Amino acid sequence: MEKTGEKLTYASAGVDIEAGNRAVDLMRESVRSTFRPGVLADIGGFGGLFALDPARYREPVLVSGTDGVGTKLRVAMMMDRHDTVGIDAVAMCVNDILVQGAEPLFFLDYLAVGRLVPERVAVIVAGVAQGCRRAGCALIGGETAEMPGFYKEDEYDIAGFAVGVVERSRIVDGSGIRPGDVLVGIPSSGLHSNGFSLARKALFEIAGYGVDTYIGELGRTVGEELLEPTAIYVKQVLPLLERYRIKGMAHITGGGLTENIPRMLPDGTAAAIDRKSWTVPPVFSLIQRAGRVEDAEMLRTFNMGVGMVLAADRDEAGGLLEELRAGGSGSVIIGEIIPHPEKRVVYR
Repeated sequence: MEKTGEKLTYASAGVDIEAGNRAVDLMRESVRSTFRPGVLADIGGFGGLFALDPARYREPVLVSGTDGVGTKLRVAMMMDRHDTVGIDAVAMCVNDILVQGAEPLFFLDYLAVGRLVPERVAVIVAGVAQGCRRAGCALIGGETAEMPGFYKEDEYDIAGFAVGVVERSRIVDGSGIRPGDVLVGIPSSGLHSNGFSLARKALFEIAGYGVDTYIGELGRTVGEELLEPTAIYVKQVLPLLERYRIKGMAHITGGGLTENIPRMLPDGTAAAIDRKSWTVPPVFSLIQRAGRVEDAEMLRTFNMGVGMVLAADRDEAGGLLEELRAGGSGSVIIGEIIPHPEKRVVYR
């Protein structure tokens, strides 16, 4: 029975508007730190405004992408560490639009929480801002939704939305890929933000590890390894597009090498991948042993240490690799394009 005379408020129903206002105040400087030329409005408006520079483009094409962080968030909650998941949210979006040759311009986030704790929200958004700075894009908008009864008090979810631009004549779509072209693999920083349902089951449920379990072959705890932020490839790859004819790119996310590389291939071609051409980071071996996961399942679930793949002419591969390695990347040639009736990956 309802209490007689009780005056219900939004706060007593579980939504604290004042906490939301405080969260905005706490994140204001982080957001402003991402602003770049083109941003026309400060934080707090109903919509983010961004102006394209008409002097830079003859036929600008906008490229958009959206993604989340997945069940990696559960690890963040287990560790009560929330400063890195925002980087992941940015990375998953900007890497996706990068593969078409787009420069990320601006980003928006959506954060849904069971209970709005301003300080925790500010830490999460500071991670988003850090990701935006790494990608060179502006954080110009977002939404923080307090949803009591939908999420538990300490639970949350985050999604991101990125918009970039590319000159129409310079869109990278894989149509120019031909047999004989080489595939350059750029290393990942770990699991990135894919396969965590399998990883958590193998490591936590089957192996019985906790987030604080130190693993010698990793050189750190399980939780620290799993929360390593997704690599952002924008500042590595965009300058290369000015100097090399990169014909196709694949961001190795859910589906692994097996399913993502074929997305850039034209009809009549396949990718022949030499699995011995790179060293698989130990976290993947740890998961595979713990869960007794077959090779094919690993390759279609995880990036296995390769976060981005570029297709280029063989005679340009040397210069491409030299520049990537000069920037600190241990990039290697992982395979080549071959004639094939099916767009697929052939492992050697």
